[in-house]
Amino acid sequence: MFKKLFNRLTTFAFLILLQVVFLISIILQLSSFGPFVYVSLEVLSILIVIWIMVKNINPIYKLAWCVLILLVPLTGGVFYLLWGNKRLPKRVKEKAAIFSARYLKDEVRDARILSQLAGENSQLGTIATYLDEVAGFPIWSNTQSEYFPVGETMYVRMLEELRKANDYIFMEYFIIDEGIMWRSILNILKEKAAAGVRVLLIYDDMGCIKTLPHDYDVTLREYGIKVTVFNPLRPRANATLNYRDHRKITIIDGKVAFCGGINLADEYINEIERFGHWKDTATLIRGEGVWNFTETFLRLWNFEVEDPAEKEDILAYRHDSIAVTPSGYVQPFSDSPLDSENVSENFFLNVINKATDYVYITTPYLVIANELQTALCLAAKNGVDVRVITPGVPDKKYVYNVTQSYYPALLAAGVRIYEYTPGFLHAKTVLSDDQIGLVGTVNMDYRSFYFHFECGVTFYNAPILQDIKDDLLKTMEVSKEVSLAEAKATPLLKRMYRNLLKVFSPLM
Repeated sequence: MFKKLFNRLTTFAFLILLQVVFLISIILQLSSFGPFVYVSLEVLSILIVIWIMVKNINPIYKLAWCVLILLVPLTGGVFYLLWGNKRLPKRVKEKAAIFSARYLKDEVRDARILSQLAGENSQLGTIATYLDEVAGFPIWSNTQSEYFPVGETMYVRMLEELRKANDYIFMEYFIIDEGIMWRSILNILKEKAAAGVRVLLIYDDMGCIKTLPHDYDVTLREYGIKVTVFNPLRPRANATLNYRDHRKITIIDGKVAFCGGINLADEYINEIERFGHWKDTATLIRGEGVWNFTETFLRLWNFEVEDPAEKEDILAYRHDSIAVTPSGYVQPFSDSPLDSENVSENFFLNVINKATDYVYITTPYLVIANELQTALCLAAKNGVDVRVITPGVPDKKYVYNVTQSYYPALLAAGVRIYEYTPGFLHAKTVLSDDQIGLVGTVNMDYRSFYFHFECGVTFYNAPILQDIKDDLLKTMEVSKEVSLAEAKATPLLKRMYRNLLKVFSPLM
Protein backbone atom coordinates (compact mmCIF):
# COMPACT_ATOMS: atom_id res chain seq x y z
CA MET A 1 0.00 0.00 0.00
CA PHE A 2 2.86 2.36 0.85
CA LYS A 3 4.49 1.69 -2.52
CA LYS A 4 1.22 2.33 -4.35
CA LEU A 5 0.61 5.57 -2.50
CA PHE A 6 4.12 6.91 -2.86
CA ASN A 7 5.30 5.61 -6.21
CA ARG A 8 6.79 7.92 -8.81
CA LEU A 9 3.54 8.49 -10.70
CA THR A 10 1.57 9.35 -7.57
CA THR A 11 4.27 11.71 -6.34
CA PHE A 12 4.54 13.39 -9.72
CA ALA A 13 0.75 13.81 -10.01
CA PHE A 14 0.55 15.21 -6.48
CA LEU A 15 3.25 17.83 -7.17
CA ILE A 16 1.55 18.92 -10.40
CA LEU A 17 -1.81 19.13 -8.61
CA LEU A 18 -0.20 21.16 -5.84
CA GLN A 19 1.04 23.70 -8.39
CA VAL A 20 -2.38 23.92 -10.02
CA VAL A 21 -4.10 24.48 -6.66
CA PHE A 22 -1.47 27.07 -5.72
CA LEU A 23 -1.99 28.90 -9.03
CA ILE A 24 -5.78 28.90 -8.63
CA SER A 25 -5.51 30.21 -5.09
CA ILE A 26 -3.27 33.09 -6.24
CA ILE A 27 -5.68 34.03 -9.03
CA LEU A 28 -8.66 33.94 -6.68
CA GLN A 29 -6.79 36.04 -4.12
CA LEU A 30 -5.89 38.59 -6.79
CA SER A 31 -9.49 38.75 -8.01
CA SER A 32 -10.69 39.54 -4.48
CA PHE A 33 -8.57 42.71 -4.35
CA GLY A 34 -11.13 44.64 -6.36
CA PRO A 35 -13.18 44.83 -9.53
CA PHE A 36 -10.20 46.04 -11.59
CA VAL A 37 -8.25 42.81 -11.12
CA TYR A 38 -11.39 40.70 -11.54
CA VAL A 39 -12.34 42.41 -14.80
CA SER A 40 -8.72 42.28 -16.01
CA LEU A 41 -8.64 38.49 -15.60
CA GLU A 42 -11.92 38.13 -17.47
CA VAL A 43 -10.72 40.44 -20.26
CA LEU A 44 -7.54 38.37 -20.49
CA SER A 45 -9.62 35.22 -20.95
CA ILE A 46 -11.73 36.92 -23.66
CA LEU A 47 -8.62 38.04 -25.52
CA ILE A 48 -7.15 34.55 -25.28
CA VAL A 49 -10.36 33.04 -26.69
CA ILE A 50 -10.14 35.44 -29.65
CA TRP A 51 -6.46 34.55 -30.06
CA ILE A 52 -7.30 30.84 -30.03
CA MET A 53 -10.02 31.29 -32.62
CA VAL A 54 -7.72 33.01 -35.13
CA LYS A 55 -4.80 30.62 -34.61
CA ASN A 56 -4.07 28.00 -37.26
CA ILE A 57 -4.76 24.98 -35.05
CA ASN A 58 -7.27 22.15 -35.22
CA PRO A 59 -10.88 23.27 -34.54
CA ILE A 60 -11.52 20.48 -32.02
CA TYR A 61 -8.58 21.74 -29.93
CA LYS A 62 -9.91 25.30 -30.17
CA LEU A 63 -13.38 24.19 -29.09
CA ALA A 64 -12.11 22.29 -26.04
CA TRP A 65 -10.13 25.25 -24.73
CA CYS A 66 -12.84 27.81 -25.49
CA VAL A 67 -15.39 25.75 -23.56
CA LEU A 68 -13.00 25.38 -20.64
CA ILE A 69 -12.25 29.11 -20.54
CA LEU A 70 -15.97 29.92 -20.67
CA LEU A 71 -16.59 27.55 -17.76
CA VAL A 72 -13.84 29.08 -15.60
CA PRO A 73 -13.17 32.56 -17.07
CA LEU A 74 -10.98 33.73 -14.20
CA THR A 75 -8.45 30.92 -14.44
CA GLY A 76 -9.11 29.44 -17.89
CA GLY A 77 -7.04 31.99 -19.79
CA VAL A 78 -4.04 31.50 -17.51
CA PHE A 79 -4.40 27.72 -17.83
CA TYR A 80 -4.21 28.01 -21.61
CA LEU A 81 -1.05 30.13 -21.45
CA LEU A 82 0.58 27.49 -19.26
CA TRP A 83 -0.65 24.25 -20.80
CA GLY A 84 -2.56 24.88 -24.00
CA ASN A 85 -0.25 27.13 -25.97
CA LYS A 86 2.02 24.91 -28.07
CA ARG A 87 4.65 27.57 -28.57
CA LEU A 88 8.06 26.05 -27.86
CA PRO A 89 10.69 27.66 -25.62
CA LYS A 90 13.56 29.34 -27.49
CA ARG A 91 16.07 26.63 -26.54
CA VAL A 92 13.76 23.87 -27.78
CA LYS A 93 13.06 25.84 -30.98
CA GLU A 94 16.76 26.02 -31.75
CA LYS A 95 17.13 22.28 -31.17
CA ALA A 96 13.99 21.62 -33.21
CA ALA A 97 15.41 23.48 -36.21
CA ILE A 98 18.36 21.09 -36.22
CA PHE A 99 16.10 18.12 -35.56
CA SER A 100 13.83 18.97 -38.49
CA ALA A 101 16.67 19.44 -40.98
CA ARG A 102 16.75 16.73 -43.63
CA TYR A 103 20.16 15.12 -43.92
CA LEU A 104 21.07 15.36 -47.59
CA LYS A 105 17.94 13.50 -48.69
CA ASP A 106 18.75 13.94 -52.37
CA GLU A 107 22.08 12.18 -51.87
CA VAL A 108 20.58 9.04 -50.33
CA ARG A 109 17.40 8.53 -52.37
CA ASP A 110 16.76 7.30 -55.90
CA ALA A 111 14.18 9.68 -57.44
CA ARG A 112 13.47 7.15 -60.18
CA ILE A 113 11.60 4.92 -57.71
CA LEU A 114 8.98 7.58 -57.00
CA SER A 115 8.51 8.17 -60.71
CA GLN A 116 8.19 4.44 -61.27
CA LEU A 117 5.42 4.10 -58.67
CA ALA A 118 3.62 7.17 -60.03
CA GLY A 119 3.76 5.60 -63.50
CA GLU A 120 2.12 2.43 -62.17
CA ASN A 121 -0.54 4.25 -60.15
CA SER A 122 -0.89 8.03 -60.07
CA GLN A 123 -3.00 7.99 -56.88
CA LEU A 124 -0.32 6.08 -54.98
CA GLY A 125 2.27 8.37 -56.52
CA THR A 126 0.64 11.45 -54.97
CA ILE A 127 0.62 9.88 -51.48
CA ALA A 128 4.26 8.84 -51.83
CA THR A 129 5.16 12.29 -53.14
CA TYR A 130 3.68 13.92 -50.02
CA LEU A 131 5.72 11.66 -47.71
CA ASP A 132 8.83 12.26 -49.83
CA GLU A 133 8.71 15.94 -50.76
CA VAL A 134 6.90 17.37 -47.72
CA ALA A 135 7.69 14.97 -44.88
CA GLY A 136 11.17 14.20 -46.22
CA PHE A 137 11.14 10.39 -46.33
CA PRO A 138 12.28 8.69 -49.57
CA ILE A 139 10.50 5.69 -51.06
CA TRP A 140 12.47 2.46 -51.61
CA SER A 141 12.05 -0.67 -53.69
CA ASN A 142 15.10 -2.75 -52.74
CA THR A 143 13.47 -3.91 -49.52
CA GLN A 144 11.84 -7.06 -48.18
CA SER A 145 9.05 -7.05 -45.61
CA GLU A 146 7.44 -9.42 -43.14
CA TYR A 147 4.15 -9.01 -41.26
CA PHE A 148 3.44 -10.09 -37.68
CA PRO A 149 -0.28 -10.44 -36.78
CA VAL A 150 0.48 -10.82 -33.05
CA GLY A 151 3.25 -9.74 -30.71
CA GLU A 152 4.38 -13.29 -29.99
CA THR A 153 5.63 -13.92 -33.54
CA MET A 154 7.41 -10.56 -33.71
CA TYR A 155 9.11 -11.27 -30.37
CA VAL A 156 10.62 -14.53 -31.63
CA ARG A 157 11.91 -12.91 -34.82
CA MET A 158 13.29 -9.93 -32.92
CA LEU A 159 15.37 -12.17 -30.68
CA GLU A 160 16.68 -14.01 -33.76
CA GLU A 161 17.72 -10.79 -35.49
CA LEU A 162 19.22 -9.19 -32.37
CA ARG A 163 21.52 -12.19 -31.95
CA LYS A 164 22.86 -11.55 -35.48
CA ALA A 165 23.91 -7.94 -34.78
CA ASN A 166 27.54 -7.18 -35.61
CA ASP A 167 27.86 -3.38 -35.69
CA TYR A 168 25.04 -1.61 -33.86
CA ILE A 169 21.57 -1.90 -32.37
CA PHE A 170 19.26 1.12 -32.04
CA MET A 171 16.02 0.80 -30.02
CA GLU A 172 13.35 3.43 -29.35
CA TYR A 173 10.27 2.55 -27.28
CA PHE A 174 7.43 4.26 -25.45
CA ILE A 175 7.13 1.53 -22.80
CA ILE A 176 9.69 -0.87 -21.39
CA ASP A 177 8.63 -3.16 -18.54
CA GLU A 178 10.89 -5.43 -16.53
CA GLY A 179 9.33 -8.76 -17.47
CA ILE A 180 10.03 -11.85 -19.56
CA MET A 181 10.14 -9.97 -22.86
CA TRP A 182 12.47 -7.19 -21.77
CA ARG A 183 14.79 -9.44 -19.73
CA SER A 184 15.44 -11.73 -22.69
CA ILE A 185 16.10 -8.73 -24.95
CA LEU A 186 18.28 -7.06 -22.33
CA ASN A 187 20.42 -10.19 -21.95
CA ILE A 188 21.21 -10.04 -25.67
CA LEU A 189 21.90 -6.29 -25.52
CA LYS A 190 24.33 -6.81 -22.63
CA GLU A 191 26.14 -9.58 -24.51
CA LYS A 192 26.36 -7.51 -27.68
CA ALA A 193 27.57 -4.40 -25.84
CA ALA A 194 30.27 -6.46 -24.13
CA ALA A 195 31.33 -7.79 -27.56
CA GLY A 196 31.77 -4.24 -28.92
CA VAL A 197 28.43 -3.79 -30.67
CA ARG A 198 27.20 -0.20 -30.33
CA VAL A 199 23.87 -0.27 -28.47
CA LEU A 200 21.77 2.92 -28.26
CA LEU A 201 18.42 3.05 -26.48
CA ILE A 202 15.73 5.75 -26.19
CA TYR A 203 12.75 5.27 -23.90
CA ASP A 204 9.98 7.66 -22.93
CA ASP A 205 9.96 8.75 -19.30
CA MET A 206 6.18 9.10 -19.07
CA GLY A 207 5.59 5.78 -20.82
CA CYS A 208 7.87 4.03 -18.32
CA ILE A 209 6.87 5.96 -15.20
CA LYS A 210 5.06 2.92 -13.75
CA THR A 211 7.34 0.23 -15.18
CA LEU A 212 10.96 1.35 -14.62
CA PRO A 213 12.87 2.90 -11.70
CA HIS A 214 13.60 6.61 -12.17
CA ASP A 215 17.36 5.91 -12.43
CA TYR A 216 17.13 2.88 -14.70
CA ASP A 217 19.24 4.61 -17.34
CA VAL A 218 22.17 4.53 -14.89
CA THR A 219 21.80 0.76 -14.57
CA LEU A 220 21.74 0.31 -18.34
CA ARG A 221 24.87 2.41 -18.81
CA GLU A 222 26.69 0.08 -16.43
CA TYR A 223 26.00 -2.69 -18.96
CA GLY A 224 27.66 -0.66 -21.73
CA ILE A 225 24.35 0.47 -23.25
CA LYS A 226 24.12 4.13 -24.23
CA VAL A 227 20.79 5.56 -23.10
CA THR A 228 18.78 8.74 -23.38
CA VAL A 229 15.47 9.19 -21.57
CA PHE A 230 13.03 11.15 -23.72
CA ASN A 231 11.60 14.31 -22.16
CA PRO A 232 12.44 13.41 -18.52
CA LEU A 233 9.55 14.16 -16.21
CA ARG A 234 9.98 17.11 -13.95
CA PRO A 235 7.16 18.31 -11.68
CA ARG A 236 6.55 21.49 -13.64
CA ALA A 237 3.05 22.30 -14.78
CA ASN A 238 3.74 23.28 -18.38
CA ALA A 239 2.85 22.22 -21.92
CA THR A 240 6.07 20.27 -22.57
CA LEU A 241 4.63 17.37 -20.54
CA ASN A 242 2.37 16.64 -23.53
CA TYR A 243 5.22 15.81 -25.90
CA ARG A 244 5.92 12.08 -25.70
CA ASP A 245 7.92 9.63 -27.81
CA HIS A 246 5.32 7.05 -28.82
CA ARG A 247 7.51 5.29 -31.40
CA LYS A 248 8.48 1.62 -31.33
CA ILE A 249 11.56 1.00 -33.49
CA THR A 250 14.41 -1.51 -33.48
CA ILE A 251 17.23 -1.13 -36.03
CA ILE A 252 19.97 -3.74 -36.45
CA ASP A 253 23.14 -2.90 -38.40
CA GLY A 254 21.14 -0.59 -40.68
CA LYS A 255 19.90 -3.66 -42.52
CA VAL A 256 16.87 -4.80 -40.50
CA ALA A 257 14.19 -2.77 -38.73
CA PHE A 258 11.10 -3.60 -36.68
CA CYS A 259 8.16 -1.24 -36.28
CA GLY A 260 4.58 -1.52 -35.06
CA GLY A 261 2.38 -1.12 -32.02
CA ILE A 262 4.30 -3.54 -29.81
CA ASN A 263 6.10 -2.16 -26.76
CA LEU A 264 8.64 -4.16 -24.76
CA ALA A 265 6.25 -5.42 -22.10
CA ASP A 266 4.75 -8.85 -21.39
CA GLU A 267 1.11 -8.04 -22.15
CA TYR A 268 2.12 -7.28 -25.76
CA ILE A 269 3.16 -10.92 -26.22
CA ASN A 270 0.35 -12.29 -24.01
CA GLU A 271 2.70 -13.56 -21.32
CA ILE A 272 0.38 -11.80 -18.90
CA GLU A 273 -3.28 -10.94 -19.35
CA ARG A 274 -4.50 -7.43 -18.59
CA PHE A 275 -7.50 -6.82 -20.85
CA GLY A 276 -8.20 -10.19 -22.42
CA HIS A 277 -6.18 -11.23 -25.45
CA TRP A 278 -3.83 -8.44 -26.51
CA LYS A 279 -4.06 -8.05 -30.29
CA ASP A 280 -1.20 -6.10 -31.87
CA THR A 281 0.70 -5.98 -35.13
CA ALA A 282 4.22 -5.18 -36.34
CA THR A 283 6.44 -5.47 -39.38
CA LEU A 284 10.04 -6.26 -40.21
CA ILE A 285 11.74 -4.63 -43.17
CA ARG A 286 15.11 -5.65 -44.56
CA GLY A 287 17.07 -3.64 -47.09
CA GLU A 288 17.50 -0.04 -48.18
CA GLY A 289 14.20 1.14 -46.69
CA VAL A 290 15.70 0.72 -43.22
CA TRP A 291 17.60 3.97 -43.80
CA ASN A 292 14.50 6.08 -43.10
CA PHE A 293 14.28 4.57 -39.61
CA THR A 294 18.02 4.89 -39.01
CA GLU A 295 17.84 8.60 -39.79
CA THR A 296 14.65 8.99 -37.72
CA PHE A 297 16.27 7.39 -34.68
CA LEU A 298 19.54 9.29 -34.90
CA ARG A 299 17.86 12.66 -35.40
CA LEU A 300 15.88 12.17 -32.19
CA TRP A 301 18.98 10.86 -30.43
CA ASN A 302 20.93 14.00 -31.38
CA PHE A 303 17.96 16.14 -30.34
CA GLU A 304 17.79 14.60 -26.87
CA VAL A 305 21.42 14.10 -25.82
CA GLU A 306 23.02 17.12 -24.17
CA ASP A 307 26.67 16.09 -24.40
CA PRO A 308 28.09 17.04 -27.84
CA ALA A 309 30.40 14.03 -27.64
CA GLU A 310 27.34 11.75 -27.55
CA LYS A 311 25.85 13.12 -30.79
CA GLU A 312 26.10 10.92 -33.87
CA ASP A 313 27.20 11.61 -37.45
CA ILE A 314 24.04 10.42 -39.18
CA LEU A 315 25.42 9.88 -42.67
CA ALA A 316 28.21 7.71 -41.25
CA TYR A 317 25.53 5.01 -40.82
CA ARG A 318 24.39 5.13 -44.43
CA HIS A 319 24.89 1.87 -46.37
CA ASP A 320 25.55 2.15 -50.10
CA SER A 321 23.69 -1.01 -51.03
CA ILE A 322 21.96 -3.91 -49.29
CA ALA A 323 21.34 -7.05 -51.34
CA VAL A 324 17.78 -8.36 -50.93
CA THR A 325 14.99 -9.58 -53.17
CA PRO A 326 12.64 -6.59 -53.54
CA SER A 327 8.98 -7.05 -52.60
CA GLY A 328 7.05 -3.98 -53.67
CA TYR A 329 7.65 -0.43 -52.52
CA VAL A 330 8.15 0.67 -48.91
CA GLN A 331 8.26 4.14 -47.39
CA PRO A 332 8.94 4.31 -43.65
CA PHE A 333 8.11 7.72 -42.20
CA SER A 334 7.93 9.48 -38.87
CA ASP A 335 5.99 12.39 -37.44
CA SER A 336 6.90 15.05 -34.90
CA PRO A 337 5.06 17.79 -32.99
CA LEU A 338 8.05 20.08 -33.44
CA ASP A 339 6.88 21.35 -36.83
CA SER A 340 3.59 22.53 -38.32
CA GLU A 341 3.11 19.52 -40.61
CA ASN A 342 0.66 16.88 -39.33
CA VAL A 343 2.14 14.05 -41.38
CA SER A 344 0.25 11.13 -39.83
CA GLU A 345 -3.19 12.76 -39.97
CA ASN A 346 -2.58 13.92 -43.55
CA PHE A 347 -1.56 10.39 -44.52
CA PHE A 348 -4.85 9.02 -43.17
CA LEU A 349 -6.78 11.70 -45.06
CA ASN A 350 -4.88 10.95 -48.27
CA VAL A 351 -5.58 7.22 -48.09
CA ILE A 352 -9.27 7.61 -47.20
CA ASN A 353 -9.95 10.30 -49.81
CA LYS A 354 -8.27 8.34 -52.61
CA ALA A 355 -9.86 4.95 -51.84
CA THR A 356 -12.16 3.53 -54.53
CA ASP A 357 -12.96 0.01 -53.27
CA TYR A 358 -12.32 -0.31 -49.52
CA VAL A 359 -10.50 1.08 -46.49
CA TYR A 360 -9.89 -1.09 -43.40
CA ILE A 361 -8.51 0.52 -40.24
CA THR A 362 -7.59 -0.84 -36.80
CA THR A 363 -7.10 1.58 -33.93
CA PRO A 364 -7.24 1.25 -30.14
CA TYR A 365 -8.56 4.80 -29.79
CA LEU A 366 -10.89 6.72 -32.09
CA VAL A 367 -10.71 10.39 -31.14
CA ILE A 368 -10.79 12.26 -34.43
CA ALA A 369 -11.34 15.81 -35.62
CA ASN A 370 -14.07 16.81 -38.03
CA GLU A 371 -11.81 16.45 -41.08
CA LEU A 372 -11.20 12.73 -40.53
CA GLN A 373 -14.78 12.02 -39.52
CA THR A 374 -16.01 13.77 -42.67
CA ALA A 375 -13.50 11.84 -44.82
CA LEU A 376 -14.63 8.49 -43.41
CA CYS A 377 -18.32 9.34 -43.79
CA LEU A 378 -17.94 10.74 -47.31
CA ALA A 379 -15.95 7.70 -48.46
CA ALA A 380 -18.70 5.41 -47.16
CA LYS A 381 -21.40 7.54 -48.84
CA ASN A 382 -19.42 7.31 -52.08
CA GLY A 383 -19.74 3.51 -51.97
CA VAL A 384 -16.32 2.71 -50.50
CA ASP A 385 -16.37 -0.21 -48.04
CA VAL A 386 -15.09 1.57 -44.91
CA ARG A 387 -14.48 -0.59 -41.84
CA VAL A 388 -12.98 0.38 -38.50
CA ILE A 389 -11.96 -2.18 -35.84
CA THR A 390 -11.71 -0.99 -32.23
CA PRO A 391 -11.19 -2.83 -28.91
CA GLY A 392 -13.93 -4.90 -27.33
CA VAL A 393 -12.22 -4.69 -23.94
CA PRO A 394 -10.93 -1.19 -23.10
CA ASP A 395 -7.67 -0.31 -21.36
CA LYS A 396 -8.88 3.22 -20.58
CA LYS A 397 -12.64 3.43 -20.04
CA TYR A 398 -12.93 7.18 -20.60
CA VAL A 399 -11.20 6.91 -24.01
CA TYR A 400 -13.38 3.90 -24.82
CA ASN A 401 -16.45 6.05 -24.17
CA VAL A 402 -15.07 8.83 -26.39
CA THR A 403 -14.43 6.23 -29.12
CA GLN A 404 -18.04 5.02 -28.89
CA SER A 405 -19.34 8.60 -29.06
CA TYR A 406 -18.28 8.63 -32.75
CA TYR A 407 -20.22 5.49 -33.62
CA PRO A 408 -23.68 6.96 -34.41
CA ALA A 409 -22.48 9.48 -37.00
CA LEU A 410 -20.10 7.01 -38.66
CA LEU A 411 -22.64 4.17 -38.74
CA ALA A 412 -25.36 6.46 -40.10
CA ALA A 413 -23.04 7.32 -43.03
CA GLY A 414 -22.43 3.64 -43.81
CA VAL A 415 -19.11 3.05 -42.02
CA ARG A 416 -18.95 -0.46 -40.55
CA ILE A 417 -17.55 -0.73 -37.02
CA TYR A 418 -16.25 -3.88 -35.33
CA GLU A 419 -15.24 -4.38 -31.70
CA TYR A 420 -12.56 -7.00 -31.05
CA THR A 421 -14.36 -9.19 -28.51
CA PRO A 422 -11.44 -11.44 -27.36
CA GLY A 423 -9.76 -8.48 -25.66
CA PHE A 424 -7.86 -5.28 -26.26
CA LEU A 425 -6.90 -4.35 -29.81
CA HIS A 426 -3.76 -2.19 -29.80
CA ALA A 427 -2.90 -2.56 -33.51
CA LYS A 428 -2.50 0.51 -35.71
CA THR A 429 -2.98 -0.58 -39.31
CA VAL A 430 -4.53 0.83 -42.48
CA LEU A 431 -5.24 -1.03 -45.71
CA SER A 432 -6.89 0.22 -48.89
CA ASP A 433 -7.77 -1.27 -52.28
CA ASP A 434 -5.12 -4.05 -52.03
CA GLN A 435 -2.62 -1.37 -53.07
CA ILE A 436 -1.51 0.58 -50.00
CA GLY A 437 -1.14 -0.25 -46.32
CA LEU A 438 0.36 1.07 -43.12
CA VAL A 439 1.74 -0.69 -40.07
CA GLY A 440 2.90 1.70 -37.38
CA THR A 441 2.49 3.38 -34.03
CA VAL A 442 -0.15 5.99 -34.91
CA ASN A 443 -3.45 5.88 -33.05
CA MET A 444 -6.41 7.68 -34.60
CA ASP A 445 -6.52 10.20 -31.79
CA TYR A 446 -5.57 13.79 -31.12
CA ARG A 447 -2.48 12.99 -29.06
CA SER A 448 -0.93 10.80 -31.75
CA PHE A 449 -1.65 13.33 -34.48
CA TYR A 450 -0.52 16.46 -32.63
CA PHE A 451 1.54 15.73 -29.50
CA HIS A 452 3.43 12.48 -30.04
CA PHE A 453 6.50 11.46 -31.96
CA GLU A 454 5.17 8.64 -34.18
CA CYS A 455 6.28 6.41 -37.04
CA GLY A 456 5.12 3.76 -39.48
CA VAL A 457 5.87 1.86 -42.67
CA THR A 458 3.81 2.47 -45.79
CA PHE A 459 3.65 -0.36 -48.33
CA TYR A 460 2.66 0.07 -51.97
CA ASN A 461 1.83 -2.84 -54.32
CA ALA A 462 3.66 -5.23 -52.01
CA PRO A 463 2.93 -8.92 -51.21
CA ILE A 464 2.72 -8.05 -47.51
CA LEU A 465 -0.59 -6.27 -48.19
CA GLN A 466 -2.29 -9.64 -48.69
CA ASP A 467 -0.96 -10.81 -45.31
CA ILE A 468 -2.37 -7.68 -43.69
CA LYS A 469 -5.73 -8.18 -45.41
CA ASP A 470 -5.96 -11.82 -44.33
CA ASP A 471 -5.26 -10.81 -40.74
CA LEU A 472 -7.83 -7.99 -40.78
CA LEU A 473 -10.53 -10.26 -42.18
CA LYS A 474 -9.77 -12.90 -39.53
CA THR A 475 -9.89 -10.21 -36.86
CA MET A 476 -13.33 -9.12 -38.07
CA GLU A 477 -14.54 -12.73 -37.86
CA VAL A 478 -13.86 -12.81 -34.10
CA SER A 479 -15.18 -9.28 -33.58
CA LYS A 480 -18.70 -8.04 -32.99
CA GLU A 481 -20.12 -5.72 -35.63
CA VAL A 482 -21.88 -2.75 -34.07
CA SER A 483 -25.23 -1.79 -35.55
CA LEU A 484 -26.71 1.69 -35.83
CA ALA A 485 -29.69 0.51 -33.75
CA GLU A 486 -27.35 -0.51 -30.92
CA ALA A 487 -25.54 2.82 -31.02
CA LYS A 488 -28.82 4.73 -30.95
CA ALA A 489 -30.09 2.60 -28.05
CA THR A 490 -27.43 3.98 -25.72
CA PRO A 491 -29.14 5.48 -22.64
CA LEU A 492 -29.47 9.26 -22.60
CA LEU A 493 -27.24 9.84 -19.57
CA LYS A 494 -24.46 7.74 -21.06
CA ARG A 495 -24.74 9.60 -24.38
CA MET A 496 -24.47 12.90 -22.51
CA TYR A 497 -21.44 11.63 -20.60
CA ARG A 498 -19.75 10.46 -23.78
CA ASN A 499 -20.39 13.72 -25.59
CA LEU A 500 -19.03 15.69 -22.66
CA LEU A 501 -15.85 13.61 -22.74
CA LYS A 502 -15.73 14.10 -26.51
CA VAL A 503 -15.66 17.90 -26.14
CA PHE A 504 -12.66 17.78 -23.80
CA SER A 505 -10.93 14.78 -25.44
CA PRO A 506 -8.08 16.87 -26.96
CA LEU A 507 -7.09 17.96 -23.44
CA MET A 508 -6.92 14.40 -22.03
